[in-house]
Amino acid sequence: MATALCRPETDVVEGAFTSLLGAADASGRVVVLSRQPNVYTSTSLSEIIRCELPDGRELELFCKYGAPRAGDSYGHQGGVPYEVLVYRHVLDPLKSSVPTFFGAYIDAPGGRTWLVIEHVAGSLRMSRTADPLAMPHAARWIGEFHRRHEDRTADDEMSFLTRYDFAFYEGWARRTERFAASLRSRYPWLSSLCEGFPQLIPALMAAPSTIIHGECYPENILVRDGAVYPVDWESAAIAAGEIDLASLTERWSKEVAEQCELAYRSARWPQGFPHYDADRTLAIAQLYLHLRWLGDRPERTIARNSRWRFAALRSLGEQIGVI
Repeated sequence: MATALCRPETDVVEGAFTSLLGAADASGRVVVLSRQPNVYTSTSLSEIIRCELPDGRELELFCKYGAPRAGDSYGHQGGVPYEVLVYRHVLDPLKSSVPTFFGAYIDAPGGRTWLVIEHVAGSLRMSRTADPLAMPHAARWIGEFHRRHEDRTADDEMSFLTRYDFAFYEGWARRTERFAASLRSRYPWLSSLCEGFPQLIPALMAAPSTIIHGECYPENILVRDGAVYPVDWESAAIAAGEIDLASLTERWSKEVAEQCELAYRSARWPQGFPHYDADRTLAIAQLYLHLRWLGDRPERTIARNSRWRFAALRSLGEQIGVI
């Protein structure tokens, strides 16, 4: 029997794959040849499974197992069942530069949802590649993705997606201020920033909205032969596209960030730039991301390795004029 913390037995995987891959009749059964744990950390257990189809062909699949109940993420992360919907309704229709979606399976004993997609063999996380063009290339991919989906945000098919609203944004500032209560003497300006953040939210909400990845960090983008493959879509949402651009360029040099901004904007608005303050919107999106991580869990807020985020918050707050 599978639980939320362990891999299912091989015979269960073979039965699930036989059903998913359309070989559930008398033509034969999918056979698992090898299983390898995913070396990259994630919020969910995952592995790479090589299998043989009844016709003799071999497939290498990436299988991600969700917990029966998603953890508390203040509406930010939808879990594996949500990611399945993103692949089915948003990504699979693209048919380009996304891992092939093979389907979803729910194991009866554990009630877990499995996401089954193509394993992008030979790829690297973008954070580990030495290709100097990878970052602008990723920014261009994101810009094109945002452009293609801007008109889909009102579709009934997209109604399952989380929509960032005023309460959502404001909540991260309130959580950060509450979790950082013990740090007030170190960051006396933080209360002013958190109290002033709601004044910035309308500008973020007024920017052209689209479908975003939500955590578009280089760690969540695979690179192979010059092509980029964003993965881990549990935080997809409808919001300002600058949030993805802000996460992509976080902690990179000014030169790289500017290259990415140019690539993104050229891809998203090839016919001309819309009339809004994109630079200010990007700065507010950057500020939001710091509040979102600092407001995630109290232990993360006060951790020593989070101090750089407070420094970045102060710099952005002064730049925007909220402190």
